[in-house]
Amino acid sequence: MKIGIPKEIKNNENRVGMTPDGVAELVKHGHEVYVQHTAGEGSGFADAAYEQVGATILPTIEEVYQVAEMIIKVKEPIAPEYSLVRKGQLLFTYFHLACDKPLTDAMLKRGAVCLAYETVQTADNRLPLLVPMSEVAGRMAALNGAYYLQKTKGGKGKLIGGVPGVKPAKVLVLGGGIVGEAAARMAAGMGADVYVTDINLARLRQLDAELPPTVHTLYSTEHNIRKELHDVDIVIGSVLVPGDKTPHLITRAMLSEMEPGTVLVDVAIDQGGCFETSHATTHSDPVYVVDGIVHYAVANIPGAVPNTSTAALTNATLKYALALADKGWKRACKEDNALYKGLNVVEGKVTYKAVADVWGLDYSAAVVD
Repeated sequence: MKIGIPKEIKNNENRVGMTPDGVAELVKHGHEVYVQHTAGEGSGFADAAYEQVGATILPTIEEVYQVAEMIIKVKEPIAPEYSLVRKGQLLFTYFHLACDKPLTDAMLKRGAVCLAYETVQTADNRLPLLVPMSEVAGRMAALNGAYYLQKTKGGKGKLIGGVPGVKPAKVLVLGGGIVGEAAARMAAGMGADVYVTDINLARLRQLDAELPPTVHTLYSTEHNIRKELHDVDIVIGSVLVPGDKTPHLITRAMLSEMEPGTVLVDVAIDQGGCFETSHATTHSDPVYVVDGIVHYAVANIPGAVPNTSTAALTNATLKYALALADKGWKRACKEDNALYKGLNVVEGKVTYKAVADVWGLDYSAAVVD
């Protein structure tokens, strides 16, 4: 199969779809890999590293899309890329279609096969292609929350871990999944007093047993969340409904219950955000203030640490990329239900029900026979 790896063009996105090591495995399986010039530079991977493992470097993004049967990316195509997508072309990347109607419409119009990292789901309900970026995003959420808690950045002027004789900051983590656990662990490691909410009691028991004693678990209800807001310093939103929009757990009215300078970090912004007042920001302009509350809602948090993120993502995606390349997407998805669940749009039809429901579109099960 001919596989293309274009350069990411989303704001401050320095990750790349695959490391040279991953490309080497694809080449070893007999596939042709075409990498756009400088695609890996932001992650620390020079063109020469890809050439050494057998990839062909192409000068432009147009040439990569033109030659490739499968495109491997990190982030969803943005408007300048829509016209480059060909009918029947397989795109393997993060899509988050449930919060992006123009992207959904464009992929339907182009007749692409959109296999979304975020909805690939194993029989035990794990989301293996979300895990590595969730681990990075959770850690970065705690770090960024601590950074913007500084008075010079708009926060309360508190040190997250305190000092002897001075209490540490209080961090509330909404959602106890991979992101939430990573955020709680990092915040606790920095000395914060941490509270994690979730609706899954079994998960709360697990977190209670495994996380440091400065991490406390709470069942997620509006009442319990509101009780913590009056003295919270950082709120990290890490709620996920696979493939669907995220519910708003913090409303605008609830902002008045917090002290000015409280920091909200919305890791769920890719799926619409779990704070009513959230809107996506970028690494070049990451924060804004609503009613005295600092909002950080960068849609590609792991892009700030692209070397780590690209390596971690390749570790997770490679086996699926190999299956798609070796077998073709239909056979690969027929033989692996986890991959099948990744099919969101197939040649003009919406094949993931949550996406169809959000936008009021017709749903059709993907045909892979």
